[in-house]
Amino acid sequence: MKQTPRPLLETQGLSKSFNSRPVLSDVNLRLEPGKIYGLLGKNGAGKSTLIKLLNTLLVPTSGTIRFKGKPLGVFSKAHISYLPERTYLDRSTTIAYNLSLFENFYKDFSRPKAEQLLQDLELDPSAKISTLSKGMQEKLQLVLVMSRKADLYILDEPLGGVDPATRDYILDTILNNFAEHSSVLISTHLIADIERILDEVIFLDKGKIVLTGSADTLREEHNQSIDELFRSTFKC
Repeated sequence: MKQTPRPLLETQGLSKSFNSRPVLSDVNLRLEPGKIYGLLGKNGAGKSTLIKLLNTLLVPTSGTIRFKGKPLGVFSKAHISYLPERTYLDRSTTIAYNLSLFENFYKDFSRPKAEQLLQDLELDPSAKISTLSKGMQEKLQLVLVMSRKADLYILDEPLGGVDPATRDYILDTILNNFAEHSSVLISTHLIADIERILDEVIFLDKGKIVLTGSADTLREEHNQSIDELFRSTFKC
């Protein structure tokens, strides 16, 4: 009998409450290697809370999270590359300083890859963070995250502050820079822009997974794009 491969990341009964108010309820999630997942939901659905739990920035109220069969911790941090929604860069530093910081901190960071991406995005390594626009800072953060050879990339709103042409470049960068053994989890509101690269989608509503499956299968079953399906599912 063929065994089911071990998931890259798995949650079971994952719940999170703040002051007794549930934000996530009984989330069972399974991420397989080699796929790009879209985590989709309205504002307040619990997407960012889930992502923070997966990156050990929050502690679950109940349930478990395992990465490659192990509880989250030092091991998972070494193999998960995380792009937060908000800028965390020190404004007094330069782009080159941040490349050196990542190079020293992460064994899987490729400086040549980062320098090529900077060149493609027309970012000057000598520039100070304080001189960069919000969109340029978001580009830099994506460069840092995607220049790691990680097993899982978790991207929280990676396209929010950039123009449509740059969005296409970023999507192609995501496609071209993750290996067969790795996966990507993307949380975004820009579904029409990103759905062309998605293998799987996860619809989250009021802290619960309400729909999940193959992007191609869902398009065929509902005769809609993922963007249209999202709009019809969450119609006000």
